[in-house]
Amino acid sequence: MMVVMAPVYRAFLGLCIASTLAGSAVIASVKLEPVELRRDGSHIDVLIGGRPFTTYYFDVGVAKPYFFPLRSAHGTVVTRGFPMTAAIAGEDHDEPHQRAMYFAHGDINGFDFWGEAAFPRWSNHPASTFGRTVFRAIDEIRGGPEGGRLRAAFDLVTPAGTIAQETQTYDFTGDEQARIIDCEFAIQASHGPITMGDTKEGTFAIRVVKALDSPPGRMVNVNGASGEKGIWGKRAEWVDYYGHVADEELGIAVFDHPRNLRAPTYWHARAYGLFAANPFGVKQFTGDRRQDGTYAIPAGETLVLRYRVFIHHGDPLQARVAEAYRQFAAQN
Repeated sequence: MMVVMAPVYRAFLGLCIASTLAGSAVIASVKLEPVELRRDGSHIDVLIGGRPFTTYYFDVGVAKPYFFPLRSAHGTVVTRGFPMTAAIAGEDHDEPHQRAMYFAHGDINGFDFWGEAAFPRWSNHPASTFGRTVFRAIDEIRGGPEGGRLRAAFDLVTPAGTIAQETQTYDFTGDEQARIIDCEFAIQASHGPITMGDTKEGTFAIRVVKALDSPPGRMVNVNGASGEKGIWGKRAEWVDYYGHVADEELGIAVFDHPRNLRAPTYWHARAYGLFAANPFGVKQFTGDRRQDGTYAIPAGETLVLRYRVFIHHGDPLQARVAEAYRQFAAQN
């Protein structure tokens, strides 16, 4: 069944955020901090409360757009450094296509948009099988006293030409305890039908800083499962990586919206710091050859997927992650 959503659910950004920021004892009393977005060429800096939060990169010279780094409300970096920069000591110099936060899939009409042809050592595919998410335009960029929004348009380009269009929309909010990014990804079959293939390599992903790897950090899901063995390939409404980074106890959770395709989603989650919501890799995740997660988007139609990133202080219980998810899920 085609899942199509219009982006009208955020018509009143401040009201939505006031009802969804968790980690405060009284939700109505949350004091939101102002958000500022500054564009400089092919990147956009996002500041919350006047302090750096993250940067969005969309240079056409890179295979896909990505965020780097993500920070807690106290400014602690919670995502990996490599390959975006080598300046963060102790980071693993592996899996260079896994950037700090990104959206991509390993099989769209047979082309790999997850891996990157620039890193052939980490791929068994020839360069001709890779796709690129190529920047087209910034459709919206604005800050405000209680939140900010960024919307960017891209072409999904293969060696044979453009096969689809993609729109990425992000809403940013924060207070003294938390940072939130609401993410919406719309894949439009603008150049003919699109097939999202069954592969574990996808789809909405975050690679955490090494201090949050499991171990020494912990990875848990809504069902109480922990670690890669309990979470990889399993379905869950949310997954949270948490632990100590420097002197701060914090976590970063990803929520899958209940209206998404095949919710609750499957998770491509690894102990080395990767967790990705992936509704397509059903056969690979279950090991059942009778199942097939391939999903077709008919020509002219759009598949929309929504997620929330919740960066919090403390462990999942202290941060009330389950409550934060329920409030997110209640949105239309």
